[in-house]
Amino acid sequence: MQKPVDFYKSQLIELNIQHTEVSKKILRIRALRFLVFITSALGIYYTFHIPNVPIVIALLGIIAFIFLVMQHQKLKDKRKIIITKKNINTTEIAVLNGSYHDLDIGKEFINPQHFFSNDIDLFGKGSFFQFINRTVTKDGKKELAATIVSNQTAFIFEKQEALKELSSKVKWRQHFSALESLVTAKRDTATIVEWIQNYTSKIPKHLSIITKLFPIVSIAFITLLVFKTISFSILLGWFFVGLAITGSALKATQKLYTDANNAKDIFKQYYLLLEQIENQQFSSSILQNKQQDITSENEKASSIFKKFSKILDAFDQRNNILIAVVGNGLFLWDIQNALKTEQWIAQYKNVVKQWFKTVSYFDAQNSLANFVYNHPTYSFPKIQDETAVITAKNLGHPLLNRTKRIDNDFRISNNQFFIVTGANMAGKSTFLRTISLSIVMANCGLPVCAESYNYTPVKLITSMRTSDSLTDDESYFYSELKRLKFIVDKLTNDNYFIVLDEILKGTNSKDKALGSKKFIEKLSKSTSTGIIATHDVSLCELANEYAPQIENHYFDAEIVNNELFFDYKMKQGICKNMNASFLLKKMEIV
Repeated sequence: MQKPVDFYKSQLIELNIQHTEVSKKILRIRALRFLVFITSALGIYYTFHIPNVPIVIALLGIIAFIFLVMQHQKLKDKRKIIITKKNINTTEIAVLNGSYHDLDIGKEFINPQHFFSNDIDLFGKGSFFQFINRTVTKDGKKELAATIVSNQTAFIFEKQEALKELSSKVKWRQHFSALESLVTAKRDTATIVEWIQNYTSKIPKHLSIITKLFPIVSIAFITLLVFKTISFSILLGWFFVGLAITGSALKATQKLYTDANNAKDIFKQYYLLLEQIENQQFSSSILQNKQQDITSENEKASSIFKKFSKILDAFDQRNNILIAVVGNGLFLWDIQNALKTEQWIAQYKNVVKQWFKTVSYFDAQNSLANFVYNHPTYSFPKIQDETAVITAKNLGHPLLNRTKRIDNDFRISNNQFFIVTGANMAGKSTFLRTISLSIVMANCGLPVCAESYNYTPVKLITSMRTSDSLTDDESYFYSELKRLKFIVDKLTNDNYFIVLDEILKGTNSKDKALGSKKFIEKLSKSTSTGIIATHDVSLCELANEYAPQIENHYFDAEIVNNELFFDYKMKQGICKNMNASFLLKKMEIV
């Protein structure tokens, strides 16, 4: 199997060749445009004295020039796609080499009140979100954030199958993302959906009939004028009638045009994205269901979006002076396009939101699938029916350098709690975050950084990073109590995997020990499972009273040749070696 980094490098080579070829074609098209212009000008000049010939040359020149302009734009769009794909592959190579700290950190999703996200660094600088996020749209970014914090344990196997399938479609994913990057909308999809769903018709109904008859009469008058059956004044009078009708609905059409114009670019680009989803072959049940979400009874969603895009493009032609005057005077152009826009909205207003959501779903899932592809050695969790909640072999944290990372075997049974003690910097907090993140990843359908990982799907809740609040006039201790109360309340409704780091830090040692023991005893009587890290070895006495439901584990530190040594391995038992005094002396603080 080709390594991900080798694939990205080969893609860069291929894309560089394509970029060179397209750039050459663009230069040739530019030269041809100039040649057509010069040839047409000279042709008209030298045949000016010949009847009708200059007109024919001018028409042919205009047609050829417009054709070349369209080809030039297509090639420019193609080059944009190629450049975007080059950037995608360059980014992946950099991330695989450990450089990802310039990517989006998802700052807006940081939430200290969430079940676990703030405690395990899901968002922020150096976060898991920053590591995996490759979304292009704002909606896709929100969808990805919502997915990793959802705490949902249903359909794990189906999620895995969908990500496995998407991970193998690397070129399709990259092309989808490249197309998304071309979206330059004036409004976000939520605003557009709200406008469409709440829109009520503003164009008077009687104008619908008039717009059907008026152009027919105009064509009839023009035909009669050509055959000199009527005078020009009759056509001119009819022309002013058309302008008057257009003027009567000007306020309504202008407002509709302004709102529609804000949506035009999104529909123009999103129909291409829907087309990519519709035309791709999927085998996993979730992805097939998503395809069904964008299938109308009679027509594909992409075709429906494309039609609306063309309606909005035609509406936009009102800014052309010829269309604005002649089109409205003889064909009621503004009103016709306004009616078409309203008819489309009335027909599809209830499905547009779902179609946008489908695109956002694939944008988010492509990021997760990209993570899967980049980590072929990670293990997809196997759902187990055993008494163990988690049984992992060589479990590590995916954001740590794989050449330096120390992995641990880990097994914890249902309704069991581990009390973990250890010296400072011995690895307790990192291990807690490793376990917590592995649960989050497993629940999202992602593979875990482990040689093997069997688990019973479980929701996660943590208390590891409580802080005081000056704005709320709230002490650290009270903030921690609120967090513990939040956990206890949640346990009454569901089972959780609970991860706590040094509880009741905001009170004195004796009070802390007493309170901590009572809290752990309360947790042990619930049906949940978890890990509690502490420096207070007196809590380890609970293992004698509640064994095997409560077990003691520790991370050790040794002093070798007057230097601290950590092996970052979790062992069963109670930590005996603390290092605070040693470090104070070592750093000449005391």
